[in-house]
Amino acid sequence: MNKPQSIVVLGSTGSIGTSCLDVIRSHPSRMRLIGATAFKNAASLAEQAQEFHPDWILLGDPESAATLSDTCLPENTSLYAGDDALERLIRSDMVDTVVSAVVGAAGLKSTWIAVDAGKKVALANKESLVVAGEIIRRRAAETGASIIPVDSEHSAIFQALQAGNRQDLRRIILTASGGPFRGWTAAKMRDVTPEMALKHPTWEMGRKITIDSATMMNKALEIIEARWLFDIPADQISVVVHPQSFIHSFVEYQDGSVISQMSPPDMRLPIQYALTFPDRIPCPCPDTDWMAASTMELFPPDMEAFPALGLGFEVARQGGTSGSILNAANEVAVDRFLKNEIRFDQITHVSRDILNHHTFDAQPTLQQLQQADSWAREEATRWNS
Repeated sequence: MNKPQSIVVLGSTGSIGTSCLDVIRSHPSRMRLIGATAFKNAASLAEQAQEFHPDWILLGDPESAATLSDTCLPENTSLYAGDDALERLIRSDMVDTVVSAVVGAAGLKSTWIAVDAGKKVALANKESLVVAGEIIRRRAAETGASIIPVDSEHSAIFQALQAGNRQDLRRIILTASGGPFRGWTAAKMRDVTPEMALKHPTWEMGRKITIDSATMMNKALEIIEARWLFDIPADQISVVVHPQSFIHSFVEYQDGSVISQMSPPDMRLPIQYALTFPDRIPCPCPDTDWMAASTMELFPPDMEAFPALGLGFEVARQGGTSGSILNAANEVAVDRFLKNEIRFDQITHVSRDILNHHTFDAQPTLQQLQQADSWAREEATRWNS
C-alpha cells in the first residue's frame, strides 16, 4: 500500500468505535484516523484527537462542542458541531472508508451519505439496513459503494461466503448467545429488572444492544439486516443458540458442506476484517488455545419465550416500512424499560402492537421511512398495556 487507508469513525467514543481505534492503533502503517464523531462525549473525543491527530472531529451536540477549546485539540485538528458539516466531511475525496458505528436509527443518515458518496462502508449500525435496507442496497449498486459488515455474525457470514459460489448457497445460519435468560419461560421473564438484563454472559456491549440481546430483538434485527445485506430471502435464514459465542455464524451449501467462522468473542477481529478485506493481517485480539478442552453447544431457539425472533422473520419477509416501525418502536420500548416504565416482557409487545397498527407501504422513499420512524416513536411513547 502506498499510503495508509484514511478512515472516518462515526461514533468513535462508543464500544465499537473504541474497538475500531484499537485496530487502527495496531496498524499505523496501514490505517489513519482522518475524522471522528460523537454526540455529546466531548472529553473522550478530545482525548482520541490528542492521540490520533485526525484532520477533524465533530460533535453532534453544539453545546458539548462549546465545552472544548482549541487548547484541547492538536494544532492540525479542526472541530465541527452539528450535522450540517457532516455530509461535506464524509464526501471528501480524502476519505477512503467510513465506519458506521452510531447506535440506533440515528446512524441511518450518515450511512446513507457514505453509500451515496460511493465510499467503502464498514457497517456496525445494523439499523441502517433494518430501516432502509432495500434503498441502501440499490443505491450502493449505483454508486459503487461497498458495504462490509462489522457485526460479528454478519462478518462471519460474509467471510464464509468467500468459500463457495453464491448460486450454490442453500441457507445462512446466524448464531445467538441466548443472552442472560436462555432457558427461561415467558412467564418468568415478567419479573426481569434492568439490572438483570444488563448482565450479558459473553459480550461487553452498550446498554441498548445488551437489552436487545436479552430479548433476542438483536437477533431479530440481524435477520432483517442479513436479508438485505446478502440479498437472501427470509426462508433461507435460520437462527441457532450457541452460548459459547465462539462460532459466530455459518453457511450451508447445496452439497451439504457447512462453512463457519470461529474465534474468541472480540469485536476487533470483524472490525479489522472489514477494514483490511480481502487481506488478513495480525489482529490485536486474543488467539484461540486449541489445546484447551472446550465444548461448543447448539440449541434451537425458544420462539415462544423470545417472540422477538418471530417479528424479525416477519419483517424480513415484508420489507417496506415494517423495518422502520419495528426498529423505532423497539428503541423507545427499551428506553422505557430501562426507566422502569414497562416490564421486560412488554418490550416485544410494544413492537408487535405498533407494527400491527401501522399503515404498511411496500415501496417507501427514504423520507417516508423517516416519517414512519417518527410515528412509531410517538406511538411507543404513548403505549400503555
